[in-house]
Amino acid sequence: MNDNRKKRINVVYSTNPDFSYEYDQEEAPATLAPERQNLRVVTDTKQRKGKTVTLVQGFIGSSDDLETLARLLKNKCGTGGSAKDGEILIQGDVKEKVLALLRDAGYRVK
Repeated sequence: MNDNRKKRINVVYSTNPDFSYEYDQEEAPATLAPERQNLRVVTDTKQRKGKTVTLVQGFIGSSDDLETLARLLKNKCGTGGSAKDGEILIQGDVKEKVLALLRDAGYRVK
C-alpha cells in the first residue's frame, strides 16, 4: 500500500484520470533570529529520580536548529542532554553556564 494515501485531503475517491490530489503539507516553522527568541532557563528534578537537569524552553524554529543549539550547549558544558519539542535538556545543574553561553550567542534569556 502507498503511505501517501493517508496524507490526501478533501477527497475520498476520484474517477477523473487527470485529477491531482492535494496533500497535507506540514510546514517547518521558520527559525527566529537569536535576538528575537525569548528563552527561559530553569532547573528541574521532577520525574527524574531526584537528578537535576537544566531546561531551555521556548525555542521557536526548526528541529535542525534546535539540535545545533543543543549540541553547542552540551559541548560547552561538558555534559549530555537531548533536544525535542522546542526544549533542550542539559544534564546537571549548569543554569548559570547555560545563561552565559546563550547571552554570548545573542539570545534573550530569562
